[in-house]
Amino acid sequence: VPAEMRIEIDGTTVLRQEIGIEYRGSTSYRVSDKKSFGFETYGPTGAPQDVHLLGMPADNDWILMGDVYRTTGTSEFTSFDPSLLHHFVGYELARGMGMYAPRSRWVEVELNGEYLGVYQLMEKIKAATFRVEISEANADEGDGLTGGYILKIDKSAGSEMGSGQPLSYYDSNWGDDAKYTASIGFRSPYDIFGDSLDVAPFGPPYHPDQYLETYFLYEHPAAQDLTYGKRTYLKNSLEEFESALRAGNGQYTNYIDLESFVNYFLLNELAGNIDAYRLSTFLYKPRKGPWHMGPVWDLNIGYGRQNRVPTNDWIARYNQYVSQDAWMVPFWWEVFLSDEQFRSAAKAQWKKHRGGALSDETVLKTVSDAAAYLTTTGGYERNYDRWKPSQGEVDYKEAVEFLTDYLRARLLWMDQELEQW
Repeated sequence: VPAEMRIEIDGTTVLRQEIGIEYRGSTSYRVSDKKSFGFETYGPTGAPQDVHLLGMPADNDWILMGDVYRTTGTSEFTSFDPSLLHHFVGYELARGMGMYAPRSRWVEVELNGEYLGVYQLMEKIKAATFRVEISEANADEGDGLTGGYILKIDKSAGSEMGSGQPLSYYDSNWGDDAKYTASIGFRSPYDIFGDSLDVAPFGPPYHPDQYLETYFLYEHPAAQDLTYGKRTYLKNSLEEFESALRAGNGQYTNYIDLESFVNYFLLNELAGNIDAYRLSTFLYKPRKGPWHMGPVWDLNIGYGRQNRVPTNDWIARYNQYVSQDAWMVPFWWEVFLSDEQFRSAAKAQWKKHRGGALSDETVLKTVSDAAAYLTTTGGYERNYDRWKPSQGEVDYKEAVEFLTDYLRARLLWMDQELEQW
């Protein structure tokens, strides 16, 4: 819907901006009382207009990311992230490792006079200067066909599922999460064990064999802008990589940027991101370049606050602990865990980052500095005055200590594991 956004710093208005705003998220929208939003900045004519927000590079697509939080009703959780820091810490560390990750600023949001608490004003992942920098795929032949592209492994609800429905529809539209069609993406020919699939693609949501499937959704260019030639190229290009990986002869590195896959693995494993590899997972391909893994995204369910994979094992081994989830980890990562090229590269990158971006000092200071900011500004107190748990109170100091203790222990565990690789 159309709206006016006003940014205030210390009570002084520093920006008034016309925007279009919407709710965002699929599962998070349904289960959280505190909603997140996406918005686009508009110029005087109503067309998208790039704007600098709080010192971040100019663009027109932005996110107001709120922590997933339930205060009412019966639920298995109160908050995925009582520290409010999961996204922020992971993205800061990723950029320190040399990856692009969304920049963000802490803000407090008021909507139509209602105070909504602490959010992160955040860049949306997209193909753009200063974000995912790839050339446009502008032809159906030659170099223009080879890139750039962004694909996503995710629930299907992020597409145009349910468009035109009343808002109440989205409170319980669980089927849209698994409603894959040829118009929004394509399926890997291989199952989660690396075997050829003999199940027809695009079955009904949550059909018995869905756990075996991996779908790649068109993110950029948008599905409606992809010609048949580009769709065919994307499908064939990913299949070449997967076939080479299955062959076990090490030739898969001809199709991917190995360093990006390694860094993606290391960051998500440090964060204990239970959705890594199987949901909210991006891949991109620059023109004439190999497939890159990333950007890293959606780190709220992690850092020791998930109970599906032990904290002394790799999240990439998710399939060994969870059976027949609708979204399982693709076979790639089990292969990587035993592949000498990948293991050697991961060990080398880990040693490099442990001397800088992922040193104990850097990691723990990232947490302590952010927590101190939310404490000294009173942000976390105002947030939890607004979002009081149905039972008990949030001990913010304890939440930060939990995060710090987890990261310290995870760093040590990864040191010990990777040293053996």
